[in-house]
Amino acid sequence: MKNVLVVHYSQSGQLSDVVSAMLRPLEDAGVRVHQEVLRPQTPFPFPWPFFRFLDAFPESVRLDPRPNLPLTVAPDTDFDLVILAWQVWYLSPSQPVTAFLQSDEGKRLLAGKPVVSVVACRNMWMTAYDKLVTLLGAAGAHLTDHVAFTDNAHPLATFITTPRWMFTGRRDRFFGLPAAGVTPAEAAAAARFGHALVTALARDEERSGAPMLTGLRAVSVNPRLVVSERAGQRAFRVWSGFVRLFGKPGQLRRVPALALFVTYLIVLIITVVPLSLVLQRSFAPLLRNRLDALRARYEQPSGSGNARMTEHD
Repeated sequence: MKNVLVVHYSQSGQLSDVVSAMLRPLEDAGVRVHQEVLRPQTPFPFPWPFFRFLDAFPESVRLDPRPNLPLTVAPDTDFDLVILAWQVWYLSPSQPVTAFLQSDEGKRLLAGKPVVSVVACRNMWMTAYDKLVTLLGAAGAHLTDHVAFTDNAHPLATFITTPRWMFTGRRDRFFGLPAAGVTPAEAAAAARFGHALVTALARDEERSGAPMLTGLRAVSVNPRLVVSERAGQRAFRVWSGFVRLFGKPGQLRRVPALALFVTYLIVLIITVVPLSLVLQRSFAPLLRNRLDALRARYEQPSGSGNARMTEHD
């Protein structure tokens, strides 16, 4: 009987729905599953108060998170596989997940272990994924698979629907815009990955280091968003350093700097992001090789193919 550690943190419950669907086949098959829900020492609220949301920006970007409470599992417990389910905050892994990956407990649990990464987010996760891969490597873990669940609405629509959800808790359709987040049907379909892992674990495939979730449409990448993300990440590095000059998290001295940052962010979303998408589309023939390379890179290791989808209908 295999032992699987599942580490996750969800504010809205969206990621929890994905994890629950993914784990059900494992539990039904008799796999021992330990769920470790990360618990920040100072809980992050949902819905977010506006200042609390902005105040999380600098430390999220700089991978300098607030600590978590101790884990409920002993750090020397041996697991055959680790499933790490995470959110994206400011083009970075969420602070609770970053804190876990940087902690001594987390590093001991991950050292030498195969890891399946599962993200549920708006639609921009690639630079956060780069950071996650680096942190996993520093912990001595081996990333075998990556699965991304994203909001399939137009990127410009999500700039409205996602903040509305974060600040009000409401994700329903409004003014002709689609509901925010991963659809319930997509979340439920995460069960296909659980079925695939049951088969892989029975064959000891997790020991091979090879991907176990290929052919299941694990990842679909829009490479144009990668270009936008990288530009945003460079700006976020500058602004996060600027805000940190004004004090520590929670201090009111940060408010003026954060006000300047949010003004910049709104202008960026209204002007630069649409212009970038238009320019990329206009020059697509010239950018094709670069965009294809970006797509190939971020669709690894599990890929966007669907050859095995009928196995788990």
